[in-house]
Amino acid sequence: MRRLHLPGRLLPVLVVLGLLTTSAAPAAAEVEAEHHPDTVRLLAKAAADECFAGIGVDYPPGPPCAVGREKVNQSYVWGLAKAGRQLWFGTGANVLCLKPEGYNVREPILNDDYACEFANSQPARQNPSLPANLGDHRLPEVYTYDLASERLTERTADITGASAADAALLRSTAGLRSGTAHQGVVLLGGPSLVAGINLFAFDTFTGRYLGSTNLGAYENIRHFAVADGVLYAGVGMGTNGGESGRVLRWTGDRTDPFAFTVVGELPTQAADITAHQGRLYVSTWPKAVVEGAVTGADGSGAGTAATGVGTGAADTTTDLASIWMSPPLAAGEPGLTPGEAGSWTQVWSAAEYEPDPVVRRAYALGGLASYGGHLYWGTMHVPLQATALHIAVYPPKNQAQLAATMQNTQRAFVVFRGRDFGGADEKVETLYGESQLPAFDPAANGGVGAWRTSPTGVTPMYGGSGFNDPYNLYAWKMLVAGGRLYIGTMDFAYIALGGEMPEPETGSTAVDPPTFGSDLWSFDAPGQPARAVDKTGFGNPLNQGVRTMVADGSTVYLGMANPMNLRTDPAGPRGGWELLKLTRH
Repeated sequence: MRRLHLPGRLLPVLVVLGLLTTSAAPAAAEVEAEHHPDTVRLLAKAAADECFAGIGVDYPPGPPCAVGREKVNQSYVWGLAKAGRQLWFGTGANVLCLKPEGYNVREPILNDDYACEFANSQPARQNPSLPANLGDHRLPEVYTYDLASERLTERTADITGASAADAALLRSTAGLRSGTAHQGVVLLGGPSLVAGINLFAFDTFTGRYLGSTNLGAYENIRHFAVADGVLYAGVGMGTNGGESGRVLRWTGDRTDPFAFTVVGELPTQAADITAHQGRLYVSTWPKAVVEGAVTGADGSGAGTAATGVGTGAADTTTDLASIWMSPPLAAGEPGLTPGEAGSWTQVWSAAEYEPDPVVRRAYALGGLASYGGHLYWGTMHVPLQATALHIAVYPPKNQAQLAATMQNTQRAFVVFRGRDFGGADEKVETLYGESQLPAFDPAANGGVGAWRTSPTGVTPMYGGSGFNDPYNLYAWKMLVAGGRLYIGTMDFAYIALGGEMPEPETGSTAVDPPTFGSDLWSFDAPGQPARAVDKTGFGNPLNQGVRTMVADGSTVYLGMANPMNLRTDPAGPRGGWELLKLTRH
């Protein structure tokens, strides 16, 4: 059992905001990845785009900044696609600060790494109707990167200059969270700050902007997938996508790029989607648990989501993070049709691994890929989400119980694989995980409750959760390229430890030493354990996640998540998104 170290000085911030303060880490030089046959090169990096003179202070002109310091708001390469020799991508700004309404956001956060102004930001002060949790929102941006000329071109003005309606739609987009290129069309989309999904389309042949739309019936959208020449997307329904999910089939073209039809109806919102052995598979997030917070469908907070959890009500596994399987793609008409929307099958849920009935309701699923005859998937654990849910169900009676709840509800990601779903030879294996985990017994100690070590019912094949790193919380993205399966992670160590490495525990060998920066791991062949391609954020400890990847043969392009908006000193590691190229030799 591997545990996160959570410094006691952070407890008040954790409970109130679900955020952690950080302090500056020593400057790190740009380094190559670990010794392996791959090399990594930085192609593009977010630039400083604002001047910051303090919480609640109007932004001085610049950059360059004669007053204040430079700030880089664009933090994620969120949606990424490849069309010919062009990469297209959309960004998300200040994602760390955009807390959903379920969090009780009160005080701004300022440290050496990042600032979250919330209601004190200049946009929020100029627009009192703007919710405090959106005070750090900035316009997402669109870029192309030409692989032949190695030139980065910003395309945001193509949208904002097209019409007032297009500009307004982009301003109301939380971030361009998903991207795809198919049949001459690039689609970049993300959740609206108002309602629905906002989509923006470009012609891949001419580069011309094709227009935008709002799909008001849907909410979150994360990933697309192409199967047998047909494009599909997974979406959520209801507030923040937390009520249910849909699988959409694209029926559009360059003259009508926003035509979709529903071919899958799911009880929970779709996360990732992939084709595997003649079917589509979708990983999901649990009902009424949304990224960054535990909220009910009405957005009223952790208490709403907790209703009926751990109180004797039967667990409904269809509401949990799950893997869902489509009908065969070849049955009837080519691809999935609306008549098959209700014929998806749940083939796995978090209840098959996590022993604590409350914690399992905070499990989300991330990366998903077909590799070597198996379907691979990984879990995601939003920091403190399970803690908030557990506190709502079983409120701690003292500080010791609060500390125990925080410690025992944290999880690192698990990697699974399965095959022959629904058949006589169906088999699911745990590749990286735990054979036992803490579970809460509310009847212990005369009804006070206690945490007990409980079996998960599995024996991991290759190692512990998070690739033996308790701070690896997301198996964020999976990609098959050049005969390998790559898994990009979100590593929470830098934030959780305040940028300061802890002293190693005396005599402890069960847990690998933490590293700052996201990981990239590779299964180089089926039947082999994964190897670390890099565990340092590719030399930048502020790169907390590999958010997205696309392949070009055996070459992989990576879009990084880096929300440290005040780290702009050229002499040290810098904040803001990065676009990287991984080349195999």
